[in-house]
Amino acid sequence: MVLVVEVLSLLLVAALWGATNPFLRKGTEGLEHVKKANKISQFMAEVKFLFLNVKYLVPFLLNQSGSVVFYLTLATTDLSLAVPTVNSLSLVFTMFTGKLLGEEFGGKSAVMGMVLITAGVTLCVLSSVSDPDSAGLNITP
Repeated sequence: MVLVVEVLSLLLVAALWGATNPFLRKGTEGLEHVKKANKISQFMAEVKFLFLNVKYLVPFLLNQSGSVVFYLTLATTDLSLAVPTVNSLSLVFTMFTGKLLGEEFGGKSAVMGMVLITAGVTLCVLSSVSDPDSAGLNITP
């Protein structure tokens, strides 16, 4: 049986993962201008650029906190419900946040996709909610 807390936790993870993606894209602007002589120094310069950049670091930490919540939620949630729910809804949150930030998102077909994703996730959640009678909790003499 799916608890409300589990569903809310999965929604939180989807929001943290999805909403941070457009901010991470904005935070990496300028990374292409970092140039060094060899691969190792290039890698180190890119890491330095990213982790000293607050526009990247804050969304990155929020995104990673979503991973921690996801890991903790997996202890009590059915994996076949958690993974599709979080992955599909994070796309919805990414598109919504990107639109709020002025990014193009694909028009009517993207909206239709978000509606279908939301409907599919709703069906998954509803099918996971079990009736106490069917779970064998109702003992009749």
